[in-house]
Amino acid sequence: MAQINPSILSADFARLAEEAEAVRGSDWLHVDVMDNHFVPNLTLGVPVVESLARATDTPLDCHLMIEDPDRWAPQYVEAGAGSVTFHVEAAAAPVRLAREIRAKGARASMALKPGTPIEPYEDLLPELDMLLIMTVEPGFGGQAFLDIMLPKIRRTRELIAKHDLELWLQVDGGVSADTIERCAEAGADVFVAGSAVYGAEDPAEAVRKLRELADKATAEAWWACEH
Repeated sequence: MAQINPSILSADFARLAEEAEAVRGSDWLHVDVMDNHFVPNLTLGVPVVESLARATDTPLDCHLMIEDPDRWAPQYVEAGAGSVTFHVEAAAAPVRLAREIRAKGARASMALKPGTPIEPYEDLLPELDMLLIMTVEPGFGGQAFLDIMLPKIRRTRELIAKHDLELWLQVDGGVSADTIERCAEAGADVFVAGSAVYGAEDPAEAVRKLRELADKATAEAWWACEH
């Protein structure tokens, strides 16, 4: 079943508790952490994650677009995140970091920028609970979906099947009612949606509609039929 993770990057930062409530029923709340070094934008950090974790029952999916995640990522688990994603391009020791995140009680996830291939990291996949393929360049919300990432999603799904892993495959960037079915058909099963949810008149209904589209596409997808 598809999971829909609304991104609070597209929410009203002055009303985060209310914005979290507006998407009650979503699977996770996606929290983009940017440090203005790894990406050219600055968002929020540990104190806001701590506050948000207290304000909502929806588990937090923290996506760290930061330098030196080896140092900082464990603090987000302690702040209340249920899943922590680090970028492989920024991590010095990704296997050690994934194991530390898991040891602290959260799901460990690794993200790849659009230009980063999946193949060199095939051996790391068993260390992870989720892999995130960026379908835009990380740093800003509201960007157009990059169709050229669809073959990479497919290749990643093939590697997951090859090793018979229970690994979630997340996509983030430009996910909307117009693109989610293509992502699901290619192999994604966790979808981050920002403006497609928070830009809608009824965010909760937008989540429901996205899940419906993804589930329908998944039911007919090559990778789901092979199970």
